[in-house]
Amino acid sequence: MKAEIYRVSGRYRLQTIVVSNSLIAIPVSPLFERVVVEAGPDVADDWIAERAVAGDIVVTSDVPLAARCVGSGATVLAPNGRLFDPDSIGMTLATRNLMEDLRSVGQMTGGPRPFAQKDRSAFLNALDTAVVRLRKLGFGAG
Repeated sequence: MKAEIYRVSGRYRLQTIVVSNSLIAIPVSPLFERVVVEAGPDVADDWIAERAVAGDIVVTSDVPLAARCVGSGATVLAPNGRLFDPDSIGMTLATRNLMEDLRSVGQMTGGPRPFAQKDRSAFLNALDTAVVRLRKLGFGAG
């Protein structure tokens, strides 16, 4: 989804930070910043969660990270366009934890369905909606 994020960020002139524990290529533009954190479990997640605030849009499929960012007021989207919000994140986190517990005791739970073109379209729509909503609230204007 990086290409889609870069395209939307460029259209709206949004500062975009890409956080990872390895070097990732990003477009050359003052709008895009790359942050490389040290390797380790949840180091990138911690960096993101510690800085996410209201007005930010965080894109992640990691439910615990989504919960942390929702808790700090950020808008959080999954790559399939699903919005994680205060009304849904508790049940989503509980379901994720239950499935993890089942897998840890040997239960076969399957995985997410394959990513499809409709997911890409849903993500782009959700991202555009989030940007417009936040701008109407006074974030990122100008």
